[in-house]
Amino acid sequence: MSTYDFPDDLLQAQRAWYTAYRQLAQEENPSQTTVLRRTLQRLSVRIATHPYWATIPGRAPAARMALKQQTWESDPAEARR
Repeated sequence: MSTYDFPDDLLQAQRAWYTAYRQLAQEENPSQTTVLRRTLQRLSVRIATHPYWATIPGRAPAARMALKQQTWESDPAEARR
């Protein structure tokens, strides 16, 4: 498996995406779900259009999965559960 040197801002955006996703799954307040959905959309765009992906042509799908796996496993909120 290849290792990738993800920029900190990309790692932070993916972690924030997971945090917002988990919050949305537990939220009951309709006005808060709207805020969380917008947050997810904004973070999704930030992650998908990050300049880092242009530096690894042809390997971006594997790198995207590696980013997700790395941030999921290192999410501090998940470690507390």
